[in-house]
Amino acid sequence: MRRAPRGAAAPAARRWTFVVLAAILSVSCGAPLKPITLPAGPGAPASDAREALETATAACRAVSTFSAQVGVAGSIAGARAPHAHLLVAVAAPASVRIEAPAPFGAPAFILVARDGDATLLFPRDNQVLEHGRPSDVLEALTGIPVDGAGLLAALTGCGVAPDVARAVRYDDGWIGVPDGAGSLYLQRESSRPSWQVAAAIHEGGSGGWRADYREYARGLPDSIHVFASTGGRFDLRLSLSDVEVNPPLDPAVFSVRVPASAARLTLDDLRAPEPRR
Repeated sequence: MRRAPRGAAAPAARRWTFVVLAAILSVSCGAPLKPITLPAGPGAPASDAREALETATAACRAVSTFSAQVGVAGSIAGARAPHAHLLVAVAAPASVRIEAPAPFGAPAFILVARDGDATLLFPRDNQVLEHGRPSDVLEALTGIPVDGAGLLAALTGCGVAPDVARAVRYDDGWIGVPDGAGSLYLQRESSRPSWQVAAAIHEGGSGGWRADYREYARGLPDSIHVFASTGGRFDLRLSLSDVEVNPPLDPAVFSVRVPASAARLTLDDLRAPEPRR
C-alpha cells in the first residue's frame, strides 16, 4: 500500500477537496434562502403529537432504500463553485454511495460507506482515503457531521429518535418534538390539512446544524435548506430529482474498487488549508 508523500500529496489532496467543492456546490441565481421562522416560547403539552408525527413521517418511515440526483447550491466556509449534481444512494441502516460525475471521463470522486467504515476515492488523481468514519469524512468534505443513518433521515425528512411524550404545541399550527439531541418541528398550515416536518435541528458532535424542508412531493421533501447553527461552516440548498424509493440496490453499490497503486490520504490531508500560491 503506497502512501502519498507528505510534501506533495497533501496539497494534491487539498486540491481535490476543492474539486469536491466544485462538484457539490452550484451558484444560485436567486437570493440566499432565509431560515424558516420557528416558534419560540414554552408552548404547552401536545396530546396529539403522536398522531401528528405519524402523519408527517408516514412516507419517510416506509423508506429502506433511496436514490436520487441531488443538486446543491450554496457555500461551504464561504466558498462557492460551478453547477454540478451528485448521485446519491442510501440503504438502511447506514450504507451510502455518493458520486460526483464529471462532464466526461471518471467521476470527480466516489464516497462509499457501510456502517462505520467509509472509503473516499478520487479516480482522476488515483488517491484514496480508506477506513474513515463516515461522519468524519462527510464533515471534512462538506462541513456537515452526518453518518449514513443521519443522511437517510435528513434526505427523507425523518427523525432519528422522536420522543412524542415530551412534545410541545405552539400557536399557529406548530408542534415541537424532541429528537435525540435535537428536535423536529411539525407544521400544519391552513392551506394544507396534513402535518409535515418543517425543520429538524441537530445538536452535538463538532457543531449544531439544521435542515429546513420547504417543498414536498409524494410525502418526501424535494427541496432542503441545510445550514450550520453558528459560524457559517456551510449553508446549502439541496434540490432532489429522479427520486426512487425502495429501489433494489445490490450490496456492490456500496463498495468501490481501489487501485493498488492509489496514494493513501488521511483526514488531515483533506482538512489541510489550501496552500498559498
